[in-house]
Amino acid sequence: MGHAYRAVGWNRQKKRYDAALTLGIVAYLALFIGASLAFDPVASIETLVLRAFGSAAFVLLHVILVIGPLTRIDRRFLPLLYNRRHLGVAMFGLAFLHGGFATLYFHGFGDTFPLVSVLSANQHLDSLAQFPFEILGVAALTIFFLMAATSHDFWLTNLSAPVWKALHMLVYVAYLLVVGHVVLGTLQDETSLLLQTTLGGGIAAVVLLQAWAGLIEWRPDHTRPASAAADGFVAVGLVNDLVEGRGVTVSLGGDRVALFRHEGRVHALSNACQHQNGPLGEGRILNGCVVCPWHGYEYRPACGRSPEPFTEKVPTFRTRIEDGQVFVHPTPLPAGTETEGAVIEGASA
Repeated sequence: MGHAYRAVGWNRQKKRYDAALTLGIVAYLALFIGASLAFDPVASIETLVLRAFGSAAFVLLHVILVIGPLTRIDRRFLPLLYNRRHLGVAMFGLAFLHGGFATLYFHGFGDTFPLVSVLSANQHLDSLAQFPFEILGVAALTIFFLMAATSHDFWLTNLSAPVWKALHMLVYVAYLLVVGHVVLGTLQDETSLLLQTTLGGGIAAVVLLQAWAGLIEWRPDHTRPASAAADGFVAVGLVNDLVEGRGVTVSLGGDRVALFRHEGRVHALSNACQHQNGPLGEGRILNGCVVCPWHGYEYRPACGRSPEPFTEKVPTFRTRIEDGQVFVHPTPLPAGTETEGAVIEGASA
């Protein structure tokens, strides 16, 4: 975390973020119920509340899934990413209310325990038209619970970044389960063209934006370096193309490296932030430290170490400049290794 970080539970930015999120959810629920009553005055309040919570969770899930690719496409969406986990927890809360209310409403007045009834009441596994879509919702809600329960950085640290990341990548599995839950459930009884169009548009937005962002990242990773010197250094670009204090991401043998021009030198760091693998090459240097654009973690450009008292560190790379060309050795140095950085001739430190 940045050297100016103070260990407080809730700062002003988080409060504003969550206040806007809460107001948005309340407004959506009110509008949904109001509009539903206008189109279907005889609908029961239980049905409207059930649908309001479920649709709110579904909409928020789409928002969560498109924020990532949008930030890859345009940095102006980065503010939405900073506290995306708050969106995830809120989405789980809405989904839990939807699932819990539906379970009690439809299965809470029999002799069988409600959850057991949900999982066993419908046995038509061999019928698409009568498939027990409820079990897909239960499976998705289980994944959302695991993600919400491990959203705090305590779990990121104790599970390790790779394990934590793999767990939270299950959101895409949960998304498919939710889509199946909606398609096999709601759309069996609803023939609304608006509902079908909205669902199709949401799925298309997620798929297309993910594909677009993936293409943006695929190109540099699969572009061969222009040339390599006899000692293994690889040419990665012109020094004059580097902007003071701004990062550039290059690919060396499949590994992403963040380049920074700082005080007359060029430094190279691993592109992966130790917090959540955020792209350091898309960040900038503030107060002498590389700042990750995702959550503000900081690293000194010469050594890849976070300022004290924080202990995060990333690998560094050797650099040099010849005839205006920047070269980087593709073999990373141990995390936190001090480097001199390639000197830019004629640049003022």
